[in-house]
Amino acid sequence: MAFDQSQNVAPEDVPERVETLLDSEDRVLFIKGTPQQPQCGFSQRAVGTLARRDVEFECVNVLPALAAYREALESHSGWETIPQLYVDGEFVGGSDIIVELEERDELASALDA
Repeated sequence: MAFDQSQNVAPEDVPERVETLLDSEDRVLFIKGTPQQPQCGFSQRAVGTLARRDVEFECVNVLPALAAYREALESHSGWETIPQLYVDGEFVGGSDIIVELEERDELASALDA
């Protein structure tokens, strides 16, 4: 799991940042907080579920520009809540979807998409 250190993105730069991440990273998880200190239970569940899979993923803290990230991500996914997981630029789901995929033994194949 990598943690995106360039967290202090100006709100007006967030849409471009999201595009760049989705184009350049295989797996991106947008969360509230950091993987080491998630700031909501949903982010904690998503990080924990993915970490148990032992796969590499980029993790982005949306809190420094929450409204801008929420708007930019919703334009991609139609989903307004955080966290959001993307694999190969495609929206997979939020925390509940990640957990459901894991429970159905489908998360590994979703992460390999």
